[in-house]
Formats: sequence, structure tokens, C-alpha cells
Amino acid sequence: MLLMLPADSARHRDGVRAMVTARVAWLRGRGLSAPEGIAETLAGQVGEPDWPVWVLEAGEAVVGCTTVLSECPAWAFTQHEREEPSVFLASTWTLPSADRFGHVIARWALDQAARTGRLHVRRGAFHSALADYYCRGQGWTLLREVDRRGRTGYIMSRPAERQPDLVVRTATAPIATGGRVAE
Repeated sequence: MLLMLPADSARHRDGVRAMVTARVAWLRGRGLSAPEGIAETLAGQVGEPDWPVWVLEAGEAVVGCTTVLSECPAWAFTQHEREEPSVFLASTWTLPSADRFGHVIARWALDQAARTGRLHVRRGAFHSALADYYCRGQGWTLLREVDRRGRTGYIMSRPAERQPDLVVRTATAPIATGGRVAE
């Protein structure tokens, strides 16, 4: 069974580190880049109230994570878009697998956002191939491309909607409000 729950520093920090390390090795083995030190950075965010990290567990193993923010960053979204009730997914990482854990996390976010009265789930990517996969393979809409610290950011959105055939349970209350956006 798959379970989505708020990350707990004592329980999930090492699992997040190991999962992201495995994904980074997978990416680099295919000639793709990943930020230096990203596994340590994400593991360090586990349990931080300003960065509400959620983990996807299969049994006791961490197979994915995402940060769910209640505000969308001003550098990526218009004032009007930021005023619409939405959540922003940041730093979504999954264990390399044929199980499409990233798709599971995205569908969970769409469902939870709809359950809590949000209109949209927003996200960004810094790889054109990943943005293309999100748009073509998962139904996201590319809103715009932006320059962010010398990199091209692909900014996307999807309407929040219930997912009746969702294969993941949520261990606690739906997405809480909270989380700040990096400027």
C-alpha cells in the first residue's frame, strides 16, 4: 500500500536522503544533471515548518517526496494567479521505478487540493524534458518560461480535481496551510 504523509525528521530524513541519492545517480547515469548536494538539502528540510515536505511510502520505504507550499512564488506566477486558491509543488523527487511514483504524488496533490477548496496545483521544472513529460504525460499546462537565476524555469498548472481511483492513502489531515515561498 502507498501512503502519503508529512515527513517526520526522525522517521524520514535518512529515507529521503537515500531516495534522492538514488535518483541523482540514475539521472547522472543517463547524462542528465542534478544539483550538487540536493540529497542533503532535501533531507535537511524534512521537519522544517517553512518547507512542509510530504513523503510517499511503500511499506516502510520512502519512494518519493514533495514540498507542498500554500503560496506560489512571485518570480513564477502573476499577481492574479497568486491570488487564486492553489498549492505549489516544489522539489518532487522519486525513486527510479516503473511504478510512476511521481504521477502518484501529482494525482494525490490534485485530489488533496480539491478536497481543501484549492482551484489549482502549480509546479515548475528546470529541465525542458521534465516539463514536456509533465505536460504531455500528466496533463499539466505550461503557463510560461521564466529566467530564474540564470536557468530557464518551466511554470505549469493543473486544475485541482478529485481523483476517485487514487491508489494512495493520506495518513493525516489534508494539505495544511503553511509553507513559505523562496524569493
